[in-house]
Amino acid sequence: MTRTAPLPAPLPDPAPGRPGTARRILRALAVVACLPYISLKIAWVAGSDVGIPAGSVLLENRELMAAVNAISVVMDAVVVLLALLLTQPWGRRVPTWLLAFPMWVATGLLAPIMIGFPAQTAVGLLSGPEPAGSREPFLDEWVFGTVYGGFIVQGLALGTLFFLYARDRWGHVWRGTLGDLPARFSRTGVRVTAVTATLVALGPATVHLLWAAGSTTGLPASRIAQRDGDFYVIEGLRLLFLALAVVFVLTLVFQWARSASVRTVLGVGWVGSGGAGCWGGYLLLVTFMPGTDPAKEPTGLMQLTYAGEMITGFLLAGCLAVFLRRRSASA
Repeated sequence: MTRTAPLPAPLPDPAPGRPGTARRILRALAVVACLPYISLKIAWVAGSDVGIPAGSVLLENRELMAAVNAISVVMDAVVVLLALLLTQPWGRRVPTWLLAFPMWVATGLLAPIMIGFPAQTAVGLLSGPEPAGSREPFLDEWVFGTVYGGFIVQGLALGTLFFLYARDRWGHVWRGTLGDLPARFSRTGVRVTAVTATLVALGPATVHLLWAAGSTTGLPASRIAQRDGDFYVIEGLRLLFLALAVVFVLTLVFQWARSASVRTVLGVGWVGSGGAGCWGGYLLLVTFMPGTDPAKEPTGLMQLTYAGEMITGFLLAGCLAVFLRRRSASA
């Protein structure tokens, strides 16, 4: 009779107490990195134009932008709350779902920025300065560096804190290799869901590939006229996160690459599904914001593409959640 390797015993639960020096430093970095973004957003809600050049689209509908900026302040304030939760004894008593979902969203929103902004900066340096007036005014250049630099620090600090927290609380569920899992560890429903997500992902992946290759199909006139290095970096990233999400979640639920580490496959699947699902959802919401210029109006193909990304990411995240719940229950 074939026997499967038992799930490693859970790690001992560390005694709650004051966090170590490293965690306190990471917590401080995460909180301080939020301040520039929150400060700018509060200033804009109050009616200030700091960092916004004349003629910017952000000045066309002040009431709408005030509402959006207020929501942004709340979202970044959640990062501060998460940094506290991950480093305080009471944070160990928070229900798993109440922590996992906002951390998945934070990962999905921050990870593409952490990769994309340095890539866009590198492309900009290689291609040289843009001709004056080649791009419509949006934000002053210093705003991008300040805000996105803060996002990168937030991502690094919060991500490290979450890894340490998850290792202490749930480290036993990701130890070992895929080969250590019992045969067909994932239920049929999870596998069907993962395959369904893969089929859904083919649509947005194809569109992003076409746009990255230079196609203008489904793009509004203003977007076509302003395509630059940043545009192609973003399209490449959208395709990358979709691919990572699909490949690594399929690998996990079908137990391919049996020598692969559960932690690595699970981690990349987590980041990939978050990047696809959360940014797809965000971009879909943006397309429904009212506009005044027909040349900038999002097309139906854009909306379908972002909706496909969002659905793919959430379906694959659901597969990860079921896998983790079953893995934890078997401990």
